[in-house]
Amino acid sequence: MRTYSSTLLSTIVSVILTILSLFFMLLAYAYGDNIIVFVLTTLLFFLASYFSILFILKKYINDRVRPIYNTIRDLPLSGKKMEERSLHSNSLLHNVKDEVEEWAKTQLKEIERLKDLERYRKDFVGNVSHELKTPIFNIQGYVLTLLEGGMDDPKINHRYLSRTEKSIDRMVSIVEDLESITKLESGELKLNLVKFDIVKTVEEVIEMEHLHAAERKIKVQIIDRPEKPVYVKADKKRMIEVLTNLTINAIKYGRKKGHVNISFHHMEDNIIVEVADDGIGMEKKDLPRIFERFFRVDKSRSREQGGTGLGLSIVKHIIEAHNQSINVRSVVDKGTTFNFTLEKAK
Repeated sequence: MRTYSSTLLSTIVSVILTILSLFFMLLAYAYGDNIIVFVLTTLLFFLASYFSILFILKKYINDRVRPIYNTIRDLPLSGKKMEERSLHSNSLLHNVKDEVEEWAKTQLKEIERLKDLERYRKDFVGNVSHELKTPIFNIQGYVLTLLEGGMDDPKINHRYLSRTEKSIDRMVSIVEDLESITKLESGELKLNLVKFDIVKTVEEVIEMEHLHAAERKIKVQIIDRPEKPVYVKADKKRMIEVLTNLTINAIKYGRKKGHVNISFHHMEDNIIVEVADDGIGMEKKDLPRIFERFFRVDKSRSREQGGTGLGLSIVKHIIEAHNQSINVRSVVDKGTTFNFTLEKAK
């Protein structure tokens, strides 16, 4: 729709009124009135009508636009109001279009952000329900079997109670992992930064996961082990959690009778720690989501391997809490490599 400025509207109306005035003046001139009086009267009539109409139009528009503009300006945009400006009548119409467009764009972004959060909330609730449903149903089935007579059979009651315990342990693990992520995101979990040898810590993790690796006949090893200790400044307990999660992940999805290689690469003020396997790998499209809660590349196979689906999400939060970064690269059927940085201790 075409719009007209108040100046143009005033000019059009004034011209029309002037033409009408001229028509009547010509009639008067036809009866012998003075030409000078005619011209001056016409000019004065045009000027008077122009400025009068211009004033009326501006006042009319400003009176209706200003309340809308002030309302938009006072609305919070992502937590803060638009910048307060001193506007006069002349600048109001000039600025209101740009600021309304800015407000509209910000609102669209906010709507999209809320939609993403809603989708994430639904996915999260659905994933939690799904992860908890399996152990709950298992426990329910075991307990009903025992109540219906299985309790009297020593072989059955011992086996079913043992399975019930495993299902409870899985539920506890899910809840504890969710609690850890929540604390990391909210900043409630404070890091205890200390100086320690990251190479020695990796060796401790390898020793802890020795039996797990032996089951799949996978060799976990440090490649090009540094001759001297590599001291870093980090929360040792949390870094053990990171290394354990990455090592277990590599063992689970590594090739049987394969290798998990851990290596170190020096930067200026940081050290890069790499954990690489030679397993099933991942497609490129899945890599951006690998650190999401409960995300599994192959859901059926992942659940067979166990775990809560929260390990990599916890790893990412811990690394970012140290103001460091973690990355992943992977090739299908060739393996996956995770690497993260840590600050060297001075």
